[in-house]
Amino acid sequence: MKPVLGLFIMIDAMGWEILRNDSFGQDFAPVRKRLDSVFGYSSTCVPSILSGRWPVQHRNWCYFVHDPANSPFKWLRSLRWLPKAVTSRRIFRRWLTKAVKSRLNFRGYFDLYNIPFQHIHNYDFTEKKSPLQPGGMNRGENIFDVLTAGKVPYFVSDPARTEEENRDTLAAQLRTGSVDFAFMYWAGLDGLLHRVGNDSPEIPARLRVYEQWIRDLLVVAKEQYSEVRLYVFSDHGMANCDEHLDLMARIEALPLEVQKDYAVVYDSTMARFWFFNDQARKLITAALQQVPQGRVVPDAELENLQAFFPDRYFGELIFLLKEGVLIVPSHMGERPIRAMHGYHPTDPHSYAAVLTNQPSLPGDVTAIPHIFNLMRQNISLTQQVNHPQSESLAK
Repeated sequence: MKPVLGLFIMIDAMGWEILRNDSFGQDFAPVRKRLDSVFGYSSTCVPSILSGRWPVQHRNWCYFVHDPANSPFKWLRSLRWLPKAVTSRRIFRRWLTKAVKSRLNFRGYFDLYNIPFQHIHNYDFTEKKSPLQPGGMNRGENIFDVLTAGKVPYFVSDPARTEEENRDTLAAQLRTGSVDFAFMYWAGLDGLLHRVGNDSPEIPARLRVYEQWIRDLLVVAKEQYSEVRLYVFSDHGMANCDEHLDLMARIEALPLEVQKDYAVVYDSTMARFWFFNDQARKLITAALQQVPQGRVVPDAELENLQAFFPDRYFGELIFLLKEGVLIVPSHMGERPIRAMHGYHPTDPHSYAAVLTNQPSLPGDVTAIPHIFNLMRQNISLTQQVNHPQSESLAK
């Protein structure tokens, strides 16, 4: 038997507010702790966990940015003549997304969402590489670079496979003791929460499924490993959306022309603006100040959140909604969804969680980037005890 296995399981959107009154994992991971998330969406949270750094450091923040010079989508502008009844249909967008991802050889998560085709040639997409692979960050290393450099045999989920397929693949590798470290990523809860909200009885039912999967993996792992160091964690929570805001209509009512006077990406919970003249900046800023459902986030606050980009690559002005408000329609979708994340990190449903079977969690593990430190420490321990002849990664 091998002495130690580091088993890290990320359950997307299993936030603290969902867990704190639930019995999830008490039999196999009784120690739990609330964690701060980061400002942004999963496009930010997952890279922060995998790299141990904050958005301003790894530059994986929001997906779409205004960058005409580097846009890979110029050829898609020809689709601007298609009727909206076709282009706004989710089935059409899914098919086209798959084709575009293949053509552009994007390796990370990719979705065209609802960016209008008449303007898509002015935008770039920021996650061309997969953060779940070595060399997958926009800037700096991730945990898979560490594993590769240390020649540590590991498992990582394949986003192209289902949760069940990834579960079974890991179980097969555990049965042979062929890995020293495992990073499992289950994303299904996130999609379910978007659809039904966090008050639905489907949520605790799904947690029970995940519990059983983890128990089953632990049974298999303990046949080949003397100790399984388990950590189960999330990237953010999810807030029910009870109010919808047509911010797009308010801005388009101004005497300005998009792409001539300004550019914008309407994400689900924030709007990010680039200005091409002072008049546009003045009119849009004044209009946003009249919207009670949100506020402009000052640069100083963005700096405090470690999400301020001096080059304004992700936007010159960030307008953030209050928790529970959803921009509809947006560039993420035409229709409302039941719940969303991406609000301010201090909003109640933004907090993430970590659970473990270890006696305690270090006091300096307070935010999701700190999961990286736990992973690196476990990799170092594994090298020391599983392969004592190898040089340790501990530094």
